[in-house]
Amino acid sequence: MGDSKFLNRETAATAAAEELSQENRGDGIVVRDLQRQLANAFVLFGNYKHYHWQVFGPLFRDLHELFDQLASEVLATIDPLAERVRMIGPDPVADPIEWTNIASVSVATPHTSLRYMIEEADQNALIVIREMRMAACSAEEHRDPGTVDLFARFVQVHEKHEWWLRDMLRRGDGLVT
Repeated sequence: MGDSKFLNRETAATAAAEELSQENRGDGIVVRDLQRQLANAFVLFGNYKHYHWQVFGPLFRDLHELFDQLASEVLATIDPLAERVRMIGPDPVADPIEWTNIASVSVATPHTSLRYMIEEADQNALIVIREMRMAACSAEEHRDPGTVDLFARFVQVHEKHEWWLRDMLRRGDGLVT
């Protein structure tokens, strides 16, 4: 009798796994959204480190530390995004060249001013925020609460970054020119 209970559980587990796999396939929109945000995170991390190394002027210390903090916070999102892709099934995008191809944020360009760096960082943050919000809705439609939760937590990281960047741009104190 104990064996039949085990077989029933095994059968139920297999059926549940098949149902979940059909709703959230490895080639589906949820995985594509996760892979895009994984690629965005790699590009943003590189951008923030680039800005960190390029800052100058009277706000050097503060901006140098800020961009390092932003890079660290984005770096902390990379592994959970990649692991979520693996939970669903496919390999996460592992080729650095592919990251720049599927990322929707732009790679940092050479800068002539602190303001340009901050504006570029702010624009990229806005892109990620918009995409993560849409991706959370898509994951909800596909009945994937784990991915919804991941996007909900990580969009808050980017919203905080964008708030700080936007605030620096609005100051009008002449320091970020």
